[in-house]
Amino acid sequence: MYNATEQFSEINKASVSSAIKLASLSIENAEKLVQLNINAAKLAIAQAVEGAQAAASAKDVQELLALRAKLAEVGVQSATGYSRTLYELSSQAQAGFSALAEESWSSYTKGVAAWVEKASANAPAGSDVAVNALKSTFAASTAAFDQFQKATKQVVDLADASVRAAAANASKVTTTGIKTKRAA
Repeated sequence: MYNATEQFSEINKASVSSAIKLASLSIENAEKLVQLNINAAKLAIAQAVEGAQAAASAKDVQELLALRAKLAEVGVQSATGYSRTLYELSSQAQAGFSALAEESWSSYTKGVAAWVEKASANAPAGSDVAVNALKSTFAASTAAFDQFQKATKQVVDLADASVRAAAANASKVTTTGIKTKRAA
């Protein structure tokens, strides 16, 4: 016999499981971000102390100017490294959230499809048109969501490639600019 309450209970259990996974993933990513910022703060303090000590021990203006250029290069490299790591963490988080969303959507659609099948098998005689309309609507909405998901993935992949290319180019330009200033 068909029991709608059990079916809804199973769907709700899957939703709770997804919510727990989402919370866990969120906390894990927040921990990574906090650790990145702590490490960046430690590095900034260490670089500031090193720079202050080097400036205090400079013997002439030329040495001080060379130190300034070196510290600027180190600062740019640190900022670029931080940005790159932050972007990587963001990309990993986005991939994790996307995978969770895909898993949740798949589980949900399977649960609803099973519910529709069982409900249609136990539907009263003469309700074939309504059952077929429900099945058709569900299939169309699932197909539309799948297309949307594929398009979103393509946009994210394109944006990722663009950001990586821009970051690589910025790193090259910065390094070249600093080397050019040193030579001058």
